[in-house]
Amino acid sequence: MISEAQSLMEGYWRWIKDKTTLRDVGDGWTEITTPYLDRHNDYLQIYARREDERYLLTDDGYVLGDLALSGCKIEGGKREALLKTTLNGFGVSVNDQAIETQATVETFALRKHNLVQAMLAVNDLFYLASPYTVNLFYEEVISWLDLSGVRYIQKVKFTGTSGYDHSFDVVVPKSNLQPERVIKAVNRPNRDMAQSFAFSWMDTRDTRPNDSRAYAVLNDISNPVSEAVDNALKNYGIRTVAWSRREEAIPELVA
Repeated sequence: MISEAQSLMEGYWRWIKDKTTLRDVGDGWTEITTPYLDRHNDYLQIYARREDERYLLTDDGYVLGDLALSGCKIEGGKREALLKTTLNGFGVSVNDQAIETQATVETFALRKHNLVQAMLAVNDLFYLASPYTVNLFYEEVISWLDLSGVRYIQKVKFTGTSGYDHSFDVVVPKSNLQPERVIKAVNRPNRDMAQSFAFSWMDTRDTRPNDSRAYAVLNDISNPVSEAVDNALKNYGIRTVAWSRREEAIPELVA
């Protein structure tokens, strides 16, 4: 299994390298177009500029600005608290609506990875939330776990074998009956989500106990889940839980 996982990891890296493009946009800024898609099916872009001995990496306000234009302003309350928690998990911050981080030559690849993952995570958390939405999908998953009597820890970060940090929504500790269970709440199940979560789990799996399991809770109420996405996750050893059939997973999570 190790050789198979290594082969899959190498394929993932090649995909990122082959699909990433660079463009000089002036004033010292380089535009980096990534292979990840936003909710408009456009490629996510970040910008990098050298400042003395460090590099500034930013999304130039794209993610939060796009959400605001869609009627989802994150100003105070639970949304802002959840935004801060999510960004802290990736080691990035918000500066005048721009999601950004700083890097050295040695940490550039890691910081770039964390920034892109943070952009994907924030977009996934909030893009369906109208000003009148009481609960976000992540909050619904947490409420479901509470009502079901599941013991868990929220927003846990593990370092993978690559040295990259990966943030997971929920970790259910090992019990006498079940191993450690790592959970991601997926509001927008698509190809990029599947690839991103699969990489996070594959990179992290060897640093966790041998019998640890990964679960993807998929919002199939607002977004039909394609068979391709479901199969892709399962092929990487990730158990999928359709939100419409979530009660079927309770025995494995509550034990």
